[in-house]
Amino acid sequence: MCTSVQPIQWTSDLRNQNFDGIVLVTQSHESVPSELESLKAPLQDYSAVDSGLGEEVVVIKVPGLPGNRLVFASTGPVNRDYDDIRRFSDAAVNGIQRALKAGMQRPLLVCPPHADYKNNTLVAALGALHALYMPLEVRESNVKKNDHKVCVLGLWAAEEARGTKLVELANALENGRLAYRDIGGSDPERMAAPRVADYVQELFKDSPVKVEVVSDLKTLEKEYPCLAAVNRCANSVPRHQARVIKLQYCGEGPIKKTLMLVGKGITYDTGGADIKAGGVMAGMHRDKCGAAAVAGFFQIVAQLKPQHLKVVGVMAMVRNSVGADCYVADELVVSRAGRRVRVGNTDAEGRMVMVDLLCEMKEKAVNEVSPQLFTIATLTGHAIRAMGPNYSIIMDNGPAHHSGNAAQWQKAGEVLGDLFEVSTIRREDYEFHKGQSEYEDILQCNNLPSSATPRGHQTPAAFLIMASGLDKHGVDSEAPLPYSHIDIAGSSGPFPGVPTGAPIITMATNYILSDL
Repeated sequence: MCTSVQPIQWTSDLRNQNFDGIVLVTQSHESVPSELESLKAPLQDYSAVDSGLGEEVVVIKVPGLPGNRLVFASTGPVNRDYDDIRRFSDAAVNGIQRALKAGMQRPLLVCPPHADYKNNTLVAALGALHALYMPLEVRESNVKKNDHKVCVLGLWAAEEARGTKLVELANALENGRLAYRDIGGSDPERMAAPRVADYVQELFKDSPVKVEVVSDLKTLEKEYPCLAAVNRCANSVPRHQARVIKLQYCGEGPIKKTLMLVGKGITYDTGGADIKAGGVMAGMHRDKCGAAAVAGFFQIVAQLKPQHLKVVGVMAMVRNSVGADCYVADELVVSRAGRRVRVGNTDAEGRMVMVDLLCEMKEKAVNEVSPQLFTIATLTGHAIRAMGPNYSIIMDNGPAHHSGNAAQWQKAGEVLGDLFEVSTIRREDYEFHKGQSEYEDILQCNNLPSSATPRGHQTPAAFLIMASGLDKHGVDSEAPLPYSHIDIAGSSGPFPGVPTGAPIITMATNYILSDL
């Protein structure tokens, strides 16, 4: 298993012959700064014969440059009301893809600093690395002679301190995204629950992250009854049996903040007895991106080793299978918190596998320093319908809202282009999940798709709060606990396509890289 990121080097020399081509990412050839004057003249000459320069990626022969070639990928305008820093990553993706077509194996990415976007060079580097990701199955198949699409990615910086920092941050963030993509994007057999556990244990071997794997069925049934209900059918197939993967990092020095993360890791979602019919099951191996985000964030933490920070995480790796022993609607399941939950729809399995783990985090949180709890999941189609396919959604409970957490995440997301929209958990969401008879305390879900349900991405957050017992830790309690639910159904990436890594860049920006 190769989990090494694409090799990266920095240079301040535009004529460094260790590279075989330059990929320039900037707004226009006219905005090229004086230190890149050698790139400006050939672009001016080209624009004299093609007024479309900037509208598409071009390759220009420039004697004297590495490989005698220059790829120009314009960001287009970046100063309109609706522009943001993603213009630079988008252009870098396009530029690197064109460089690959041109046969480059040692491209040098040049993205000069921009007055309005101080992190644009790092964002362009992350865009380039996204384009250079090679899927785990391809790396392991030995179809390609190398584990990387290029030999090295060069990053230009005018000063050594800036270049060194750029490579350090790009490496750390890409290490996290690599783990996320490997787990979240790989097929349901390669990343079945036991094999995810193997991957994670190997990933964090000899690192500051501690790993514990829970696989015993009796333990799962006792400690996490809602998760065990979803696992019941898959448990009959050994290679599909559930795993609860616990991670912990404790930074040097007195702890000032404790992050507690629960990630949904549905290795494949058939919908269960409420089966996904009509051709909508394809792509459901991506339903584990919430758990992938937990692993990816821990990998960033392992690389940067932040002080005064404790991170506790859990990955709920379960397959929602269909068969004779699958859980069904109408079942009553008593959650870890002692709440009687009536199953309304087996395709709402994500909240089921997370809720008892969230309850366990709640139990631990009362003894932690400045705890903050999160669930991260590709939870609802409604999230995509409400906000579109490129945005994560964050929702705070009362204590988190009082501290301005969601707004802080949204602001942090804008720094490196891992963007968030903010939703609110309202009283109607709690009413929606109240039990409808004396048999049950809580209704798990209705029997409609979330996309056809009003407030379809907000109500699951209320369910998680109610069924985990977090409703006893609201603003009106003696021990309020801040909790936020993050729905990444829209932002985790397209299928077919490569997972994005959302929301781990924002997490790193918010809690580790606050000086960006």
